[in-house]
Amino acid sequence: MKGLLAVLLLWAGLALADEQATVCFNYGCLARQEVTFSEVRLTELGGRLGLADTPVAERAILSQVVGQLYLWAGEQSPIQADRPGDFLDDGVHGMMDCIDHAETTSGFLRMIEGRGLLRFHVVEPIQRRVRWLVAQHFSAAIREKSGDGPESGARFVVDSWFGEHGDPAVVLPLEDWLDGEGPNVS
Repeated sequence: MKGLLAVLLLWAGLALADEQATVCFNYGCLARQEVTFSEVRLTELGGRLGLADTPVAERAILSQVVGQLYLWAGEQSPIQADRPGDFLDDGVHGMMDCIDHAETTSGFLRMIEGRGLLRFHVVEPIQRRVRWLVAQHFSAAIREKSGDGPESGARFVVDSWFGEHGDPAVVLPLEDWLDGEGPNVS
């Protein structure tokens, strides 16, 4: 019994630790930097996500949570200079293209998932859409949990590339995103 208690206490201690995540920037993940999220901040986000009582509510809250993580990461890295799309911040240290956003957001989502904060979704591999042979775009993705099997359930992108630094991520059904949906960014 003592051994079990020690294991539980050790696990609880690990779950209550600050967490590091990697942000990548300067287009194509040319630069990477570790950022640290305090337990206090992560507990706050967990409280927000805990309010979700449906998959739709969880996606709405997750959109806000991803934006908040970007704001906190921008306090520790140059990504606060990022602007929507790829041209408004051209040449600025800390600029992020869709590859940088897809990698960074996926890392944030895996961190959230690893803490057990997603009740209705699982993190999926990064998604890629190709249009007009030369235009491509990447995004982080999630899948709604379903009782019909591990690969069933609606899939969504969580795309932070469209907005200003720290704005809520755009969450769209994967099929709509693949068809070109999303805010118009010039």
